[in-house]
Amino acid sequence: MKKTLICYCLIALFTLSSCISTKGVPYKKKSEQSYSGNIENTLDHSTWDNLLKQNVREDGLVAYKGFKADEKILNDYINYLSNKVPYNSWSYEEQLAYFINVYNANTIKLIVDNYPVESIKKVDATISPFLKNFIKIDDKEFSLADIEKGFLQKMNEPRIHFAINCASISCPKLMRDAYTAENVNELMDRAAKEFINSDKNEITENSAKISEIFKWYKKDFLVQTETIIDYINQYSDTKINPSVELNYIEYDWGLNDVE
Repeated sequence: MKKTLICYCLIALFTLSSCISTKGVPYKKKSEQSYSGNIENTLDHSTWDNLLKQNVREDGLVAYKGFKADEKILNDYINYLSNKVPYNSWSYEEQLAYFINVYNANTIKLIVDNYPVESIKKVDATISPFLKNFIKIDDKEFSLADIEKGFLQKMNEPRIHFAINCASISCPKLMRDAYTAENVNELMDRAAKEFINSDKNEITENSAKISEIFKWYKKDFLVQTETIIDYINQYSDTKINPSVELNYIEYDWGLNDVE
């Protein structure tokens, strides 16, 4: 019994460490030179942009049947990303847009490959879908958790939590524009504003029921501000009084499908 328990502990420890591995793929951290406004795209995300515009509604709900019909085009784009290894010569903006698109496109692929499904959490009964190694970059395999925690979170940009979409009702909506080196700063700003002012949060001057995203990733947001309220108030149309106690809305993991 004791030996079995030790084995489970070792497996859990290995899983936790493996889900934040970069496996030698380079990435950049945010610096004072980031978002200079003079960045040009070197990667072509137009295929992904077209797929988003065809299969994502303005409210963020996703036509997975449409993506299923466009499965070859989706897979071709994902293969394109797989063959574009992020080099140190890429700008911070280029890398940031790349990893956001890698996350979002592969999340769509995960759902499409298992469609119909009620929730991303029901994709596989044996392992969390976020720990499943199915994303290829060059000859290496990654999970969604690797992309989020191993790259995006380490790039010191908390707005990524409004840019990536986990195919669920409570997620920030999937934008209808592909992220690019040129638009990543502006588009993340729009994603943050739309999410914070959406029905995913219930904000008044004297009360705040907010998404659990702000609880799960509190440390990321507090890199820029002293409190979560300070962070939210940067984007919220209604400013929350600093003394308000925060409450959290239970996350809805139901599929963000149009049907």
